Amino acid sequence: PAISGTKSCHSSAARLLAFGLHHIRQSQRHSQQERHVMGDDAALVPVAYVNGKRHVLPPGRAEVTLLTYLRELGLKGTKLGCGEGGCGACTVMVSSLEAPAEAGGEQTLVHRAVNACLCPLYAVEGCHVVTVEGIGSGRAGLHPVQERLARAHGSQCGFCTPGFVMSMYSLLRSKPEAPTEEEIEEALAGNLCRCTGYRPILDAFKVFAKVEEGAYTEEAIAASLALSEDANNAAGDSVSSRSSTDGADDRGATSNDLLKVDGPDLSLAHGDAGRGKEGNRPPKENPPIKPGQKVCPSTGQPCDCGAGAPVGTSSDDKDAMYGSGMPARPTAEPIFPPELRRRPPTELTLPGPLATWHRPTSLESLLALKAKHPAAKLVVGNTEVGIEMKFKAAGYPHLVGTTHVPELNQLEVTEEGLRVGAAVPLTKMLHRMKELIATEPRTRTSTLRAVVEQLRWFAGVQIRNTACLGGNICTGSPISDLNPIWMACRATFDIAGQGTKARTVPARGFFLGYRKVDLEPHELLTSVFIPFNFQYEYVKEFKQAHRKDDDIAIANGGMRVKMVQDSTGAWVGEEVELAFGGVAAKTIKAPLTEQALTGVTWDQKALSAALEKLQQDVNITADAPGGMVEFRRSLAASFLFRFLVSVNNSLAADVPDFTSAFPDDAESADVLYERPAARGLQYFDGVGDSDVVGKPYRHVAADMQVTGEATYVDDIPLPANTLYAAVVPSARPHAKLLSVDTSEALKAEGVEAFFGAKDVPGDNRVGAVEHDEHLFADGLVTCVGQAIGVIVADTEAHARAAVRLVKVEYEDLPPIMSCADAIQANSYFEGWGHRIDCGDVDSVLEGGCDQVLQGDIRIGGQEHFYLETNAAIVIPKEHDEFESFSSTQAPTKGQVVMHGVLGVPMHKIVTRTKRLGGGFGGKETRSAFINAMLAIPAYHLRRPIRTMLDRDEDMQSTGTRHPFYAEYKVGFTKEGVIKGLDLNIYNNAGHSLDLSSSIMDRALLHTDNSYRLGAVRAVGHLCKTNQFSNTAFRGFGGPQGMMVTEHWIDQIARTLGVTPEAVREANMYDENDVTHYGQVLDGCQVRPCWYYVKKNADFESRQKEIAAFNAKNRWRKRGMTLIPTKFGISFTTKFLNQAGALIHIYTDGTVLCTHGGVEMGQGLHTKIAQIVAHDLGIPLSSVYIAETATDKVPNASPTAASASSDMYGGAATDACRQLNERLKPYREKLAGKPFAEMVMAAHLDRVDLSAHGFYSTPDITGFGGDRPFNYFTHGAAATEVELDVLTGDFQIRRTDICMDLGASLNPAIDIGQVEGGFVQGMGWTCLEELVWGDSDHKWVRPAGSLFTRGPGTYKIPATNSIPVDFRVSLLRDAPNFRTPMAHSSKAVGEPPFFLGASTFFALKEAVYAARASAGHTGFFQLDSPATPERLRMACAATSPPPSPRLTCAARSAADRLHSQPARSTADLPAYVV
Repeated sequence: PAISGTKSCHSSAARLLAFGLHHIRQSQRHSQQERHVMGDDAALVPVAYVNGKRHVLPPGRAEVTLLTYLRELGLKGTKLGCGEGGCGACTVMVSSLEAPAEAGGEQTLVHRAVNACLCPLYAVEGCHVVTVEGIGSGRAGLHPVQERLARAHGSQCGFCTPGFVMSMYSLLRSKPEAPTEEEIEEALAGNLCRCTGYRPILDAFKVFAKVEEGAYTEEAIAASLALSEDANNAAGDSVSSRSSTDGADDRGATSNDLLKVDGPDLSLAHGDAGRGKEGNRPPKENPPIKPGQKVCPSTGQPCDCGAGAPVGTSSDDKDAMYGSGMPARPTAEPIFPPELRRRPPTELTLPGPLATWHRPTSLESLLALKAKHPAAKLVVGNTEVGIEMKFKAAGYPHLVGTTHVPELNQLEVTEEGLRVGAAVPLTKMLHRMKELIATEPRTRTSTLRAVVEQLRWFAGVQIRNTACLGGNICTGSPISDLNPIWMACRATFDIAGQGTKARTVPARGFFLGYRKVDLEPHELLTSVFIPFNFQYEYVKEFKQAHRKDDDIAIANGGMRVKMVQDSTGAWVGEEVELAFGGVAAKTIKAPLTEQALTGVTWDQKALSAALEKLQQDVNITADAPGGMVEFRRSLAASFLFRFLVSVNNSLAADVPDFTSAFPDDAESADVLYERPAARGLQYFDGVGDSDVVGKPYRHVAADMQVTGEATYVDDIPLPANTLYAAVVPSARPHAKLLSVDTSEALKAEGVEAFFGAKDVPGDNRVGAVEHDEHLFADGLVTCVGQAIGVIVADTEAHARAAVRLVKVEYEDLPPIMSCADAIQANSYFEGWGHRIDCGDVDSVLEGGCDQVLQGDIRIGGQEHFYLETNAAIVIPKEHDEFESFSSTQAPTKGQVVMHGVLGVPMHKIVTRTKRLGGGFGGKETRSAFINAMLAIPAYHLRRPIRTMLDRDEDMQSTGTRHPFYAEYKVGFTKEGVIKGLDLNIYNNAGHSLDLSSSIMDRALLHTDNSYRLGAVRAVGHLCKTNQFSNTAFRGFGGPQGMMVTEHWIDQIARTLGVTPEAVREANMYDENDVTHYGQVLDGCQVRPCWYYVKKNADFESRQKEIAAFNAKNRWRKRGMTLIPTKFGISFTTKFLNQAGALIHIYTDGTVLCTHGGVEMGQGLHTKIAQIVAHDLGIPLSSVYIAETATDKVPNASPTAASASSDMYGGAATDACRQLNERLKPYREKLAGKPFAEMVMAAHLDRVDLSAHGFYSTPDITGFGGDRPFNYFTHGAAATEVELDVLTGDFQIRRTDICMDLGASLNPAIDIGQVEGGFVQGMGWTCLEELVWGDSDHKWVRPAGSLFTRGPGTYKIPATNSIPVDFRVSLLRDAPNFRTPMAHSSKAVGEPPFFLGASTFFALKEAVYAARASAGHTGFFQLDSPATPERLRMACAATSPPPSPRLTCAARSAADRLHSQPARSTADLPAYVV
């Protein structure tokens, strides 16, 4: 059979033919058996293939998704990340034969990436589903896509990894030629990763944008045919498979091939093999590396020698780094099953208890179904209906799949335009439009170009592959990206219904109200007609979202005009169509504005008149759902202005001698968004070939993660009698709990019991530090999402359905939602807010400085958005023993909390954690309470209990990074030297204490960032509110403290008329300086990092280039900033700074290590394995790290504070020391013999080959002493951005980072942490906004709830968000003498996070430039995150006056927290308005 593949996919015809013959025979055998059993009715059996295996789909499962079915089959590589098609973790490839789109065509085999969490199970009938398990495995061999991602360090926690693999694999299978780099980035736009920062993923896959000749050598073909070990070796020998960043086996880090570094501007310094002294010194000078020139691994300078390992890598060198695309053992591509080629599509009716699935094969039968079942939901991509069913508990008894109705799947081109069937997927429509754009005259395709450009930012590829045009239209969404274009371009909609006459409705009259369209219950949309354009007719699309790609619109628009010459020869608008979305309950036209622009020249006068009318056409009420009222109004005005400028420019291009009516400074309003493919450079110290420590090994679990074989909690096989627990949550933020009626819930199918506060056998009070919250609410609820109890049932679906039947009666009490509310109500956790005092602040501020400034700042929270939500299993055993499998950073904490609520001693409770799908602090304490909730029914029922929170549940009920508010006074000299700081800082702790006190402590300790402050008074206040308890997050309060500092640093700079960098440099720490809490800085590397970045980023000359750019561009501005960071390493609670490790040596020479740390993607296990291998002198492949368990290493501290490599590395080193002492006689006696022989000799002599190691951090005091930290990790980053002044949209042009990580244990892992931390920090400061139902967002219902509860409303960075040019260097020759047990390395997890704020302050620089062009000067307030709304409005607003100082006696600052400064709706220049 024909195979759709690409050279990049490395599929050889011979291999595929052999694989195909097997499946032909298998399908023939199945067909014969089916005919024998079912006779002529066999064709009616619903069949699908999964990874080449035939499955008869189960009956009565119309409401079930493909994801659920796959996981029931045991294919756990496909993950549930969000359930709404927004993260890509569930991506699979679905292959199907499609009918011809146009008359006379042939059937085509189509391969599509699909979100399995949305795809209905029965929608894949007749299809072949390929999951990550189907393309490669650790035993059978990795697929090239898997191999590349593993080798390129593109997997950290691994939970999102199978989704990325399948998105890339599907792209390769779907294209007959190699994709471009831009197509690869677009294909991955629907996949989210919270760990890596995306750069290594993009680098790994860019290799497939090139033709891999190595995949088609005779050896490779022979390997494919024979599949023998000899052939595999031949294939491996035919390509270069070794590199500096190869895998965790021993072949990986011993390459002697030199790396060729090509590409522009490779002037960054390279590392070398030496390990020099620490201290305050300028960076080493290195000559620039020319394109294509080799790098000496020992000096970091250009050379022509041939020894040593490469120490610099770039995005252009991935061929050399990772070898060709052929894996060590070639895999066979899954082919489309021959049975499905012969199987004709038939009508299906598959009844079930909850829903019946219908699949008609003609328009006539579809209309009959719609007439019989008017309320039936038509389904193609299920992107709307599926979400309603899952998150809104919508029940639809009849679901109708329209994918097989030919009349709805046609694409017809006529002389007048393009007719698109309503069921045509958006991707299919997009491809046809691109073909027409390439072949039709440009004057006819203005509408098509607008649609193509709009679809570029419409959802991810997985959604576009399945969502259809008709569904997008008929949902009637007011923020539909395409409906404004249809209204503007004169599109018409064809409508049919059984028994009524077919009719055609113009798009402009189709949308009647909020999600209400001109369709009768029995009618449906059959097709859309899109007219071609005429000469001098221009169509333009507009959209602004929170994030550029894969995001729903805040506001959008579609505009069309036909320009003609009037009797005087002037060009005027004849047909004007303006449509807007996101500004009303439906997509609207702007008739008054259209009238103002008709029959007139489109010049400044016309624009002014149109803008005046637009205020009447676009009238958004102050309490409109979605908020952002002024921003949305300004966007409508900006879209209109941009359209007029664009039309003028188009006419100037099309009409000789026509000159735009707008001045030159308006040109930048018409600049199209362009983003080249991202690139990266990485530099680090090299080490000798014999070293294990310091080598860039890949993550030890990388191969398992890329194949989907890595096991997470929800993947663990369970006993047959396991029950599922679903939480009954509070729906009120603050209320008395009057009654809980579970009677109806207990009658529901499959339900076993309900458990609440009265069922807790031990203590219902729980807490991370103070036991100030209840496991289950008892008489009072204090936040939305608080657990009232749990329902346990036989299945997840039954448990969740029963939860909805529980009736809870409340008596509402006034809620406190924000720091402002808490300040007004004097609501604090008294006694838990600490302070730091240094010097006489009052004297300094009153007379010891030249100037004093005061101000305040709001800093938003951040959702962890780990891809794996909280999950746990609790298994009761004999004699009140309990075993728990938990997705937690703190297994001991889970053990302790279970002990408390059960009243069972800790020695009977074992908590185990294999790995996490991300943590970031969010699973340090909150996961323990999930464990405890499951323990209650497990205790009573003596049956295993499991749960995994849905994304919306997890976001609502597990806490976030603490929002902060700070108010300050700072004194300084005229030279910018800081003399004193008076700071009051507040965090929103939530309804319980959790870790808020320690988080505030770290904020106070880090309020200096990297600067001498002089006299300091810093006081922390913990606000008690009715949000869910906020908790640990990467940085643990430190970034908030540093953010406050950089805010007033900027204010000082604007006051003095100097750059912020000048103020930073004037106050930056030097060696032996003393912090405001008394710690002497030894090994201070902040200035070396700073100078390195300043020089290698060419900071000063680029600042001049930016100034020149800004002078020429009114509506696009660039900004650049350079920021340092200093992060203290240690728990500030002293007793937590201890660790244990247990090491066993077996008689075959292999080593098993267990330690108290948890692997969550940060590479902890890999680093510990490297330390153990080094210390014992054995290969890395001989060391295995087992799961973390409380019965192996007791009383372990949480894996947090970035100190785990130090502590557990120290503990492992101690254990190895003991073992080496015992083995010393045998090493001497058997010198040169294999390690296994020495071990066996020791064993025969009855030597103990097991050792427990222990480590406690020396010389630290904890908070309140003069050495709270063991040492500091330093860094600096320079970031350049470009801002769209009219919309607030931006992109990061380039980022340069230098991090001081001592002598890195594993530079590849460390660089991955730096990049991931930076991108996450950028998200915190620039993208990620939490919206609560509070006084600022009264439109959010229910009050007190979190609105942003999933990827649809909460936006973390995506592939398009990262720097286009991303350069990371590890500081050279800077060993850390505080960590000899960890080979002089430094911690890396949290320190780089704050460097992401360099994006925030670069954007602020761009806003300063925009404000200067608008006539505004001086400092202005910009709270974080710097969302498009805040950026756009800041460009227009005058700066509000500073707020008065916050004290308990003076509450007026709280009013400012609730108010917004008056802002204009469209800061357009005088000639416009």
